[in-house]
This record gives sequence, structure tokens and C-alpha cells, in this order.
Amino acid sequence: MLLIADVHLGKVTHFRKHGAAIPAHVAYGNLEKLTRVTNHFNPETVCFLGDLFHSKLNTEWEDFAKWVEYVPAKVILISGNHDIIPQYLFEDLGVQVFDELKIGTFLLTHHPTETEGCFNFCGHIHPGVKLKGVGRYFLKLPCFFKSKDQLILPAFGNFTGKYILNPSKNDAIYAIADGEVVEISAT
Repeated sequence: MLLIADVHLGKVTHFRKHGAAIPAHVAYGNLEKLTRVTNHFNPETVCFLGDLFHSKLNTEWEDFAKWVEYVPAKVILISGNHDIIPQYLFEDLGVQVFDELKIGTFLLTHHPTETEGCFNFCGHIHPGVKLKGVGRYFLKLPCFFKSKDQLILPAFGNFTGKYILNPSKNDAIYAIADGEVVEISAT
């Protein structure tokens, strides 16, 4: 199973419709990246951990429908706070929709959730890490943020922000830099 959080399809088109000067080709970046990732891993199931779409239906829905036809994997959506497109439209494409999904001791949600006896995989936060360099130089990178019973996935979408989390000594941070995942010390 391939877990992906916070793609926010349709966000570019939504912002362009409201006057934001964003190049139209940016909208295709997320689906191109989804295609590369699913082709690379060839998962049986692709599970979106919420915020698959950013807002209402727009032309990016048609591109997503073609993508669902293309990908041989089963597609699941765990509903997120931005997923306001009616559930039946996803189901018409063959996409199963859940509020949360428990598989053994794994709990798949959009919002970080603590449930005793479960390890939670989630999104929503768009975690990032801020690395300080010499002088006033710093770099913000998306990251996976792991605590004892939870892994918060970074936003997959190419037009999303980052929320800088402050790890404790027991947390693990895995930053994404130049296509690599690198463990970063919390100290």
C-alpha cells in the first residue's frame, strides 16, 4: 500500500480562477508526480490520507479521473477537511472513501489521531523542518514527522506550505531534500 497525504489537486486551478498569477502547467505537476511514484512502486493500493482535492470541482477533476483509469492499483481516500467534493463522484470512479481506516494495529486518518494500541499514519499538518546554516541562512524542507505512535506524512502536493514542527528528543524527523529522505537529529 502506498500512502500519500495532502495532494491538493485543483488548488492551482482554483487560485488561477480567482486571479492568482500561477502558470497553468503547474497544475499537471501533481498528477505527473503521482504517476511516477505509482509506476515506481507498483502498489496494490494507493491510499490518499485526505485533502486529495483542495476545493470544489474544476477541470483538474477530469485529469484525476483519467489518472484513476490509468493506475492499476485500487484507490482509497481517507476524507480530509478539504475533501468537499461529493463522495459519490469518487465512488463513481471506483475510489473507496472512508473517514478513517484501521488495518490491524495501523490507523489511517487525515488528522493526527491518538488511539490506544494503534500506530497512526496521517497528514493534514504539512510538516516541515527548518535547518539553520551560517549567518542568517536557513532552509525549510518538507519532512516525515515520527513520534512514538504516529507518522505524519509531508504534503505531496507541489503547491502547499509547510508547518514547522518542534520535535522532542524522542521524535524522529526525516527530511526530503533533492529526492532523498534524510534523517535529521532533533537536537
